[in-house]
Amino acid sequence: MKKMLFIYNPNAGKGLLKAKLSDVLDLFVKAGYELNVYPTQSYKDAYYKIVHMDDDFDLVVCSGGDGTLDEVVTGMMKREKKHRIPIGYIPTGTTNDFASSLHISRDIMEAADATVHGEPFACDIGKFNKDVFVYVAAFGLFTDVPYQTDQKLKSALGHAAYVLEGVKRLASIPSYRIKVTNGNQVIEDEFMIGMITNSKSVAGFRNITGKEVKFDDGEFEVTLIKKPKNLAELNEIITSLLVESFDTKHMYTFKSGNLLLESDEEIPWTLDGEFGGQHNKVHIENKKKALQIMVQKRDKED
Repeated sequence: MKKMLFIYNPNAGKGLLKAKLSDVLDLFVKAGYELNVYPTQSYKDAYYKIVHMDDDFDLVVCSGGDGTLDEVVTGMMKREKKHRIPIGYIPTGTTNDFASSLHISRDIMEAADATVHGEPFACDIGKFNKDVFVYVAAFGLFTDVPYQTDQKLKSALGHAAYVLEGVKRLASIPSYRIKVTNGNQVIEDEFMIGMITNSKSVAGFRNITGKEVKFDDGEFEVTLIKKPKNLAELNEIITSLLVESFDTKHMYTFKSGNLLLESDEEIPWTLDGEFGGQHNKVHIENKKKALQIMVQKRDKED
């Protein structure tokens, strides 16, 4: 009999999984799995559970927001390569950027079905110094909103909570002088936002990372937005992001599989919506097709 470790965050989003939990477990058993079920108890609990799990599991399924997925993926990447197994994801968080990008259903039962009856997709994973991220490493304006916004507010307002929290800080926009090395290309400028992404949406906003996003090409989409000199320039930046027109006057956009960012001061980063520490030197590397994520079967992956 196949063995599954099912990890879920009982506090994710609006607690959507609770009403469907029995049906989900029944689906897994009918699919031929012996279950080990674990509700997370605290921050990084899922990470430690994966790092220390036995080697005889065939599949890990997690349910929660992108933060829960990040913990599971980070834990899996810390394991020896021969002991990494496919991960299924049932999104029940507030935004679920990664799930949306991979067309993983927001319907709990459909997503659960895909974890056991779908197919594995070999997905790129990001290495951030000694840490790991699934779909976004970012700094600057708005990027700390996911972990500073009150959970009750996120549950009640969804995406609007992120916007409200971000707008409150427009009057005092922080910026950072950063040297960016991408192969032979070197950029030095003053930036208010930086995003290194493997996703079609960030904080629920689709297509702000570019139109040609592939999750298994060994490259990230890099978006570096300069500090605006006035409110008019800030409005131009926001408008260009919303209409997917990348204005080179105000930003740099390119693809990279290996990136070095250096600054005089330590900059706070967010990794998949969770605090990633403060750093003045960051090396980001794309680990091409490093991990298998279960997705719905279809003729063409997009």
